[in-house]
Amino acid sequence: MIEVKNLVKSFEDKTVLYGIDATFLDGKTNLIIGQSGSGKTVLMKNLIGLVTPDSGKILYDGRDLITMSASQKKSLRTEIGMLFQGSALFDNETVLGNVMFPLKMFSDMTPAEMRDRADFCLERVNLKGAHHKYPAEISGGMQKRVAIARAIALNPKYLFCDEPNSGLDPQTSILIDELLWDITHEYNITTIINTHDMNSVLGIGENIVFISKGKVDWVGTKDNIYHAESENLNDFVFATDLFRKVKKAALLLEKEQQRR
Repeated sequence: MIEVKNLVKSFEDKTVLYGIDATFLDGKTNLIIGQSGSGKTVLMKNLIGLVTPDSGKILYDGRDLITMSASQKKSLRTEIGMLFQGSALFDNETVLGNVMFPLKMFSDMTPAEMRDRADFCLERVNLKGAHHKYPAEISGGMQKRVAIARAIALNPKYLFCDEPNSGLDPQTSILIDELLWDITHEYNITTIINTHDMNSVLGIGENIVFISKGKVDWVGTKDNIYHAESENLNDFVFATDLFRKVKKAALLLEKEQQRR
């Protein structure tokens, strides 16, 4: 579990995060959502240590990231997997080489053990026969699965995903969502996903934190989002005719079930 307590972050004279309080749960798909400029990306950068907050706490199972020593932070990084926007694969490395990269950097495995672990991770994301291909030789969806395999190579306790469906078609996006959901529950990972994809929100949002103007505006699940009283959230999630119809249909179905 990751807890954020009264987190404040400013850049020069502009405050971006105003006293953020949030909890990200073990074994759940935790989503951070919000409009562009809301502060959700800055929040994630604080969570993984790329940005240092002005004040507050970031607790990894009770361990405060902000007060950790350099050696403690290095140790924590071995517990973290990261899925970058756009996959961020190394073009000059094969699929296998990309997945083995964090193992070479942060593990004491032998070459044979690293190969076995990489093979396992690639099989887990349903990629077989692509080991010796380069990123340019595979599709965007396959690249994303390679990135997920790399992110779980160190068997992380915490998995961060920055816009995992960016640039993917709707069908592939659903497959990536389902894969992240499966891995999260299978390995009891604290998964945090920064996204603006409403299909992801309504599909796998088990714990949703909605950020508006640098503050936590609403917290809930994909099931109770239809009843949210936050005007900002409703304007964001149900801004299009399609998602307004989805909300209306969900509420009508709920009423019908209650009458039975």
